[in-house]
Amino acid sequence: MTDAAKPAGQQLSEYVPPKVWSWNKENGGRFANINRPIAGPTHEKDLPVGKHPFQLYSLGTPNGIKVTIMFEELLELGHKGAEYDAWLINIGSGDQFSSGFVDVNPNSKIPALMDRSGPKPIRLFESGAILMHLAEKFGAFLPADPEKRAETLSWLFWQVGSAPFLGGGFGHFYAYAPFKIEYAIDRYAMEVKRQMDVLDRRLGEAEYLAGDEYTIADMATWPWYGALAKGLVYGAGEFLDVGSYKNVQRWTEAVGHRPAVQRGRRVNRAEGNGIKERHDASDFDKVEEKA
Repeated sequence: MTDAAKPAGQQLSEYVPPKVWSWNKENGGRFANINRPIAGPTHEKDLPVGKHPFQLYSLGTPNGIKVTIMFEELLELGHKGAEYDAWLINIGSGDQFSSGFVDVNPNSKIPALMDRSGPKPIRLFESGAILMHLAEKFGAFLPADPEKRAETLSWLFWQVGSAPFLGGGFGHFYAYAPFKIEYAIDRYAMEVKRQMDVLDRRLGEAEYLAGDEYTIADMATWPWYGALAKGLVYGAGEFLDVGSYKNVQRWTEAVGHRPAVQRGRRVNRAEGNGIKERHDASDFDKVEEKA
């Protein structure tokens, strides 16, 4: 039976894994030039350092946007000590594999942050860790009440654990894989819709994820699931019927209207009204806002 004649879900010949897997870069698909099975730097290059206490090395992807939203929210509250320089890391060109970046994040993923506000520089990687560090440092967006703090951290880590199913799972097989695999798309579409239902049920009983207070849990979740709710992720809005999650839609609108969120999502973006680097609040005025 040919692949074309096989029943739905069995269009591809069965893959038999070899006894020992070996890396074949030619089979890497769209991201073959940056995906590899080893860690460490590929080239020597120091990272730039600006004038502010915090040096962010990132890109305007959902994980990067989490942190720039946090910085802009802190500045909106009047925390002048939260001034930051945001440097663009072009992951398509392999900037994340430079020796300087690997020194800050041995996992070679954005975002990475150097906190130079104290007597000794502190490196931070993983978006959730960065959000917690900043929240604790400035006493903002992480409630002091033990019950509310626990709720905030539970939702923060829910997002950190859930996003790979949306990005590396559903997004990869729906939008980026060199050919469509029905089983893989169905598997991850089911999980993403389950996650959206988890959010929708929670946001049906609370204004924000942790309750009546906007927190780092919302900042972490909005760039991924808010964008998905608006059909901006992988062009999959109709496919996933995102409009049916009414509570997520309400929350998405509310968070998206915050001025700091609108600024944060523009940082380290080269397209549209984005700014490639952010070194001062006036940088936002250099690109005309879109309506």
